[in-house]
Amino acid sequence: MTPLPTDENPQLPDAVSTLVTDVADVADSATDAAQPSAAELSARASRDIIALTWPVVLGQVMANAVPLIDILMLGRLGTPTLAAVGYASQFLMLAQASLIAIGSACVAMMARAIGAKDVPRARQAFSANLWLALGVTAVLTFITLVWPRQLLHLLAVKESVVDLAVPYFRLTLSSSMLMAVALTYEHAFRAARDTFGPMLIAVLVSVAKVACNYLLIFGAFGAPRLGLSGAGVATIVSQALAVVLFVVASRRHAQPALRFGLRDLGFDRSMMNEAFYVALPAVGERAIMNAAMMAYFRFLGNYGVEAVAAYNVGVRILAFTWIPGLGLSVAAATLVGHALGSGDPALARRAGWQAVRIGTFVALVLGTLFVALRIPMAKIFTTDPQVVADLDPFILLLGIALPFLVAHFTLGGALRGAGDTMTPLKAAALGNWVFRVPLGYLFGQLLGLNLFWVWSIMLIDHISRAGWLLWSFHFGNWDKNVGTSIRAKVASRSVLSA
Repeated sequence: MTPLPTDENPQLPDAVSTLVTDVADVADSATDAAQPSAAELSARASRDIIALTWPVVLGQVMANAVPLIDILMLGRLGTPTLAAVGYASQFLMLAQASLIAIGSACVAMMARAIGAKDVPRARQAFSANLWLALGVTAVLTFITLVWPRQLLHLLAVKESVVDLAVPYFRLTLSSSMLMAVALTYEHAFRAARDTFGPMLIAVLVSVAKVACNYLLIFGAFGAPRLGLSGAGVATIVSQALAVVLFVVASRRHAQPALRFGLRDLGFDRSMMNEAFYVALPAVGERAIMNAAMMAYFRFLGNYGVEAVAAYNVGVRILAFTWIPGLGLSVAAATLVGHALGSGDPALARRAGWQAVRIGTFVALVLGTLFVALRIPMAKIFTTDPQVVADLDPFILLLGIALPFLVAHFTLGGALRGAGDTMTPLKAAALGNWVFRVPLGYLFGQLLGLNLFWVWSIMLIDHISRAGWLLWSFHFGNWDKNVGTSIRAKVASRSVLSA
């Protein structure tokens, strides 16, 4: 009798051994055939990125068209009014930037949970980030409502411009609490790979904002003529509409993680700690960027109101060229979060690099177009010849910087999607506080160089940030933390513990 194979006697009869080997070879061949090639994986990543990006791009086009229309309307009230909008907008941008930073934590936490199919955890992540957003904006709103003049004086604003800016300043900052709710919902939708819904809401809100602007700035159809303050009231109305639309859309959404109810808005200590852990570096990044921009504005003030107005108009024009970077940042963050939540770090890296390749191509095309048309575009928004002259080198240099800007936008989004908000913070500190502010002080205050040199600092800022993030994304270990929790040991080092 032939003995059965054991660990000591592993030999099988030749026929059986051959059969087993053949079956194994067939199975291996079938497995290899089922594995997609690198080209197929790249194409699949591109499709996912584009599907997530284009609604963000279209929504951001609408959102950025509104400030341009504001400028077109308010420009009829004179250059001092444009300067007042520019100064007041710096503080509104600080509030908005803080909320976007908290939103990046919302995307990172919710995308991981949804990728792991953990609906309760996704809803807890939303609640934690919503409370955090409301808390931050409550503090900012209180400060700006009580001390608006003192804050504007920090930017060395002329008293005549302060008088124009204060009512608008108070009204726009009063809308930030509503903005906190709307932006948290928007980031929750993005975490669920839904960028189409927020786009539709952005379109509706943009139309409402423009209509309210027209009615209240100029007093059309019997409405009160409020001038610059009318634009502030229109901002409050549009943000309230955004909140209503997001609440309604979430309750009817196909993704169960988005169907939030009042019972989902509880205060979970461990989830709040994770939200703090991810959001605080992102908020710090936005804070140091906005502080640097305020210092930069102070240096621009030495060149007159025209230079400040040129910056305000130029940023609004070129905001359209940044939009693909914002969209790709959203796509990269969402895909990276989902991939890490499902335990696939290789997919996370592939999505990040593919987003950078797409963004670089788009940035080169848009940068060339905007540089070529910079003077005609400037003349659409202002008739002041000095403002047009100041805009010429501004748009030229920022157009050259566009590929670097889009690269650091995209890579920063990918890293935030992984829960790494510290690396983008370091990149922002490098670009703004090692280069932008010190060089602005040197060129504008100490050496008194012409405005071209102050504009050129923006190019240095974006190149340095892109370089830092490219190095960090390639060599960093940001993809080692997989699963639903971004910070597994968050409870042991709780920032909320008694």
